[in-house]
Amino acid sequence: MQQRRSTKVLAASLLTSSLIAVAGASASATTPPTGGTTAGTAGAAAAPVSLKGDCPDTIVIQTDWMPEAEHGWLYQLIGDGYQIDKDKAYVTGPLMDASGNDTGVKLQIRSGGSPQQFRKPTEILYGDDSILFAFVYTDEAIQFSGDFPTVAIESGLEKNPQMIMWDPNTYPDVKGIADIGKKGIKVRYFGGAAYMDYLTSSGLLKKDQVDGSYQGDPSLFVTDGGKAAQQGFGSAEPYLYKNVIKDWGKDVAYQYTSEVGWNNYAQSIATKPENLTKYDACFKKLVPVIQAGTVAYAKDPKHGNDVILAADTAFGKAFGWEYDQGTAEYGHATMLKDGLLANGADGTIGSFDSARVAELIKNATPVYQAQGSKVKADLKPEDIVTNKYLDPSIKL
Repeated sequence: MQQRRSTKVLAASLLTSSLIAVAGASASATTPPTGGTTAGTAGAAAAPVSLKGDCPDTIVIQTDWMPEAEHGWLYQLIGDGYQIDKDKAYVTGPLMDASGNDTGVKLQIRSGGSPQQFRKPTEILYGDDSILFAFVYTDEAIQFSGDFPTVAIESGLEKNPQMIMWDPNTYPDVKGIADIGKKGIKVRYFGGAAYMDYLTSSGLLKKDQVDGSYQGDPSLFVTDGGKAAQQGFGSAEPYLYKNVIKDWGKDVAYQYTSEVGWNNYAQSIATKPENLTKYDACFKKLVPVIQAGTVAYAKDPKHGNDVILAADTAFGKAFGWEYDQGTAEYGHATMLKDGLLANGADGTIGSFDSARVAELIKNATPVYQAQGSKVKADLKPEDIVTNKYLDPSIKL
């Protein structure tokens, strides 16, 4: 799991006004009304796909965080009549293809973060046999490749939203992370993050300028007038700091960590290696459905965002999380603008570039070994990712 932002950023605090209440399902609702929007379309109608018999009756996927636009392409697959378990933070409903056809099985999306005591998706996957998939970032797959291997069958996001941000008014000459390092600007981040160990070991940042005590609270950034830089998600924090955190109320500048050597695939759909054999027939049908749903969300995010907002309204506050329409719309637009949600290098949505994965293995392995993780000896890209199940004709 990637440390994104604390629930404190979105919760009401002494620095922020209350977030706008999300319109839609009430917090006590467990079954949103049926009718209206379904899973959306991705262009010309495709022949209906039946997953029944090849896939589990309910396909369970463990995400890395609470529902948000970065997960919209997944929630896009949930059809009308879905149910929300507000105590467990689950959303379960018919799995629809991009043309609005019921595939004959259900999809259950389990929220990560607070509902899972902030455990990593790999840990949760290996601790619960009912879970078929988990969101496993490529660096996490490398970290656990020795003892808890996973193979990603679809990339989720082409680019990791993780970034470092700074105040452009305080530092008008800073253009990126390298400049932050040269100027010795303090950088706040969640302690233990491997990308930060990479940035310091590579010399882009110095160890004495990074502060791992950050817990997501915006107060420090605000009260010191942006004198320190800070980690965040490019698809969220710039909007929040300008529009939600009223005591800041202005732009921040940022650069993605993927642009300085930690080129991670985010929110990849991964499974245990043995499932590639056990569910081969399922994956051959399922992955193109996910690809087409991703294209549908990119073109029209309304349905996916509606499910996200209904879920967050129903159970978000119980887990210290609030999310609004404006943040969802910004997240969707920014993912497209910044290339977070995009075709792979080969032009196919959801694909992995082996050379890029190999480069991350090279950069990440010494970092994780220094942290005490057991990285598989002679780890190769094909050990942790595969393009086997992708339909190369599906693209943005």
